[in-house]
Amino acid sequence: MVAAASRTDRLRGVLGTLLAAVLVGVATAALAWWRLGPVTRGTVWAEDGGIFLRDRIALGPVDSLLHPYAGYLHLVPRLLVDLGWAFPVADYAHVLSAGACLVVGVLAGAVFVCARDVVPAWPFRVLLALLPALLPLAPYEISGNAANLHWFMLFAAPWLFAYRSRSWWGSGAVAALTVFVVLTELQTVLFLPLLLLAWFPLRTGGAGAVGAGAGAAAGAGGAAAGARAWLRAVPVTVVALAGGTAQVVTALTDQRTSAPGSPAFADVVAGWLLQPLAGLWNPDVGAAVRTVVTHGWAVVAVPALFLVAVLLAAIVVGTWRARWTVLALAAASGGVWWAALLANGGAAQAWAHPVIALAAVPPQRYAAASGLLLLAAVVVAASVLVGSHDRSGTFRPSIRPGGVTRLIGTLAAWCVVGLVIVATVGNVAPGPTRRSDGPVWAAQIPAAVAACDGDRSRTVEVRKAPWTAQVPCAMLLGR
Repeated sequence: MVAAASRTDRLRGVLGTLLAAVLVGVATAALAWWRLGPVTRGTVWAEDGGIFLRDRIALGPVDSLLHPYAGYLHLVPRLLVDLGWAFPVADYAHVLSAGACLVVGVLAGAVFVCARDVVPAWPFRVLLALLPALLPLAPYEISGNAANLHWFMLFAAPWLFAYRSRSWWGSGAVAALTVFVVLTELQTVLFLPLLLLAWFPLRTGGAGAVGAGAGAAAGAGGAAAGARAWLRAVPVTVVALAGGTAQVVTALTDQRTSAPGSPAFADVVAGWLLQPLAGLWNPDVGAAVRTVVTHGWAVVAVPALFLVAVLLAAIVVGTWRARWTVLALAAASGGVWWAALLANGGAAQAWAHPVIALAAVPPQRYAAASGLLLLAAVVVAASVLVGSHDRSGTFRPSIRPGGVTRLIGTLAAWCVVGLVIVATVGNVAPGPTRRSDGPVWAAQIPAAVAACDGDRSRTVEVRKAPWTAQVPCAMLLGR
């Protein structure tokens, strides 16, 4: 009777978690879709109508999937392009935009589930999972298109790698999702060390505390259960290492078209303050440049120091899993930004010596990715400082010394949460993007059909942002 009741409770818990993950995923996808606006949703972006579409037409639906481009593999974007090509040509832009938003929703649901060991309080986890849709800079370039889905894969990677699966089906699901994540984004290799977290047993309480049930696990049954838990980390480890190896080999053997850069370290740091950090509050990153030129660096340096203090406090007082997660996310935020400037020579600017003309530099997609990782680190740090409820419902503050210290930590954490909510929710309305001016894809299809003049062997141009796409008349005139 007791065992049956225990199994029923576990089943209810699993179903409740899955339902919550689905709701979070749907909300994330819907918000991402809405923030794009109608013109952006209907406009094809860059590689979606360029190299990915050309490779799909030339190589077919299978050979194109793992065909390298610009130094790495793009599995999920190519799958989306394949899906879009299966629909009527006029629907291509909307299928890709909707598909990209749905993929982000799936990743958000996965993060909601996989983050529970580090962020046990569900309100913080909901906020964490929603970040890809709430990020102020997301719609400008990286949201709603296949070409930039890899940035959202990077956001999900640390949670998939570090997750300690409770069951074999959960282990398999995480490993399956990891395949798509790693084979889409090269920089997920930055988070491979977090795989070690999946191999070590969970601990509860403060830093260094061992779970209360550890002593009760003695004996043959406990040893067997521990062995099974250890083995459940194998699938995600194998696929992550294999996928990461494939990406590294591709990067070493495939030719990149972008010339590498050599930015000064001062410009890297200043650029991080003016784009990823400033973009957390206002998607108009040029406003930050104008403010710094007028009032000095304090306007961005002071908020940066406050966030650094919160992150450091969480690293000091958090559990060992939380410490490594916060550290990894914060380091990756700076690392992604720096790596992008090194890999793309035209991306660097003289940010360390800003002038008004620098305000004309638009938000860069690397800034959005870096900012997303920073926001994630901040939310995790706030969760650590506020504390959490354990499985028995007992509140466990992360900061245990005197009342004043605990109060300061909690106030700082809630201030961070408030700032994140105000900054992100204050920018959820559809705003300007790199596709705001079109050209709308579907509106051009009647003219493209007419240009074919009934000749199925021809190819005609259909405009996209920022280039043009070559579309076969065989597709325009119907299969």
